[in-house]
Amino acid sequence: MAASVSCRRRETRPLSRINSFSILYPVVVLYCLAVLPVTAKPDNLRVITDTDWEDILTGEWMIEFYAPWCPACQQLQPLWNEFADWSEDIGVNIAKVDVTEQPGLSGRFIITALPTIYHCKDGVFRRYQGARTKEDFLSFIDEKKWQSIEPISSWFGPSSFMMNMMSALFKLSMFIRQCHTYLTEHVGIPVWGSYVIFGLATLFCGLTLGLVLVFFADYVFPSRRFSSSASYQKKHAMEQARLRQQLEEEQEEADGEEEEDEDEYVGSVEEWSREVENEDNVRKRAVGGGEEEDT
Repeated sequence: MAASVSCRRRETRPLSRINSFSILYPVVVLYCLAVLPVTAKPDNLRVITDTDWEDILTGEWMIEFYAPWCPACQQLQPLWNEFADWSEDIGVNIAKVDVTEQPGLSGRFIITALPTIYHCKDGVFRRYQGARTKEDFLSFIDEKKWQSIEPISSWFGPSSFMMNMMSALFKLSMFIRQCHTYLTEHVGIPVWGSYVIFGLATLFCGLTLGLVLVFFADYVFPSRRFSSSASYQKKHAMEQARLRQQLEEEQEEADGEEEEDEDEYVGSVEEWSREVENEDNVRKRAVGGGEEEDT
């Protein structure tokens, strides 16, 4: 009896293994069929960050600036994903930027409304103002409607010095906001205490910067009281040489004026002598004519 039971157990073990394998096999096949095509499909929608934003300066791009909490951005996102599927067909790179994660790009492109769409062609940026549908996006590229839009000035371009400073300012503001959140929520400091800390930090930074500027100015343009004797003597000698040269020039000008005055005086004397001589000649002629009439 015991032998028959053991034989039955041995016979049921392979059957249970076969049944479990036959159940798992279709599940694995269906999972592979469902997952592999999705993972193999390339993602045509690129995500731009502060580290790789310069990639959009080459080629043709359409970039969307959005925020996850924005309702209009949430409505546009499915259409933008469909538009990105046409990226290879129309030869345009489609990208998006999350302004909550990339505050530097938000300041660099002066994003004041969401969503904001930019068209870029070889580093020349234009702001898209048309309808927000997939068909309008495609016609905007196919018909080259972007050529009728005035490009952004180079002064306000994302790679200009002004926009670099604006990007740094936005990053600093986001850093201060994160510090404020950390102090109030994690450390437990009240809001007014956080404001006091930032006020004192601002005052300290201003005083430090002013002190550095004073030291720099004093180093570049040292005052006479603290300058060395050699530099003072050199400067004094240069001033004396300059004064001597100025006196010589004034003396030359005075001598030239005296010579001109002498020439004018000599000329006036000669002219006066000629006039006197002419008058004498006239008188002599008059006297000679009277004597002839008497005779």
